[in-house]
Amino acid sequence: MSYIGAQPTTAAFITDQFNGTGSQTAFTLSVAPATTSSILVSVSGVLQDPTTYAVSGTTLTFSAAPPSGTGNISVRFLGIPASGVATTAYRTVTEFTATAGQTSFSVPSYTAGYINVYRNGALLGTSDYTATSGTTVVLANPASSGDLVVTESFFVSSVLNAIPAVANAVTTSYINNGAITAAKMAASGAWAPAGTVVQVVSQQAPANYTSTSSALTLLTQSFTPTSASNKVLALMSYTVERNGGNSGNYILVSLLRNGSTIVSNWGNATGYQEASGTRGIATHTYLDSPATTSAISYTIVGDFSAGGAGVPWQFYTFQLTLMEIAA
Repeated sequence: MSYIGAQPTTAAFITDQFNGTGSQTAFTLSVAPATTSSILVSVSGVLQDPTTYAVSGTTLTFSAAPPSGTGNISVRFLGIPASGVATTAYRTVTEFTATAGQTSFSVPSYTAGYINVYRNGALLGTSDYTATSGTTVVLANPASSGDLVVTESFFVSSVLNAIPAVANAVTTSYINNGAITAAKMAASGAWAPAGTVVQVVSQQAPANYTSTSSALTLLTQSFTPTSASNKVLALMSYTVERNGGNSGNYILVSLLRNGSTIVSNWGNATGYQEASGTRGIATHTYLDSPATTSAISYTIVGDFSAGGAGVPWQFYTFQLTLMEIAA
């Protein structure tokens, strides 16, 4: 058959061959196939069903040992996974000027069966050279001095395991558990709709905490926001009892961020102004905008009324809860 231009050429699929021993079940392949369906396995010329063998990396394991024979096990690769295959170029051309009688030529790494050899512009047939080592080409007939020998090799790749670029192609089965951390999701800004609680930290002061100080640091809680645009909702609750002093004495609390007051005299608990021995209960909230992702500290400070200083105040419970709210 005539052709205009260069005659089309073909290359065989990569094939591994092994010798059966009658007892050996595991064989090492030259490359790692994607699945058992990515190879055709035959034993003594009989094509094997994929259920009769398994592949793990480059290891081919038969469920039953193939019979003894020289080269009686054949594995033909229908495709080679791209993992570990160079993709910087798909075609490499190397030129040589031969010396008289030269037969061997050192070429860049190639895959056997995926190389063309030309001599003085003419494409050689596969019987005219040997190219099986992956690094050399050996001519069947020695070259003459000044002959131009050209090798053209091709990288082999496969997209058997590629995820198609279509909607809904990526599912959770492709993502390792824990691969996407909360910090990375927070950085994207897309995982937490506005108003979502991103994180919560809480601390409770020791029970039956008694003090007569006029200005008392009640509790300090550290906090690190994940986004500078998010808010921090501070919730404080406590139960306190005045064990002396006159009626009308009370306690006020302030909220500090990194030592600076952001809420002064937050409020006083019900019952503070009653007689000695009466317990007061208070709950206060404040929505803060720290505008940072650095570690910060929130501190609650109690300040007694003029008549309350020096009077024993006993805190039965005191708790501060900080909640980061997505903006």
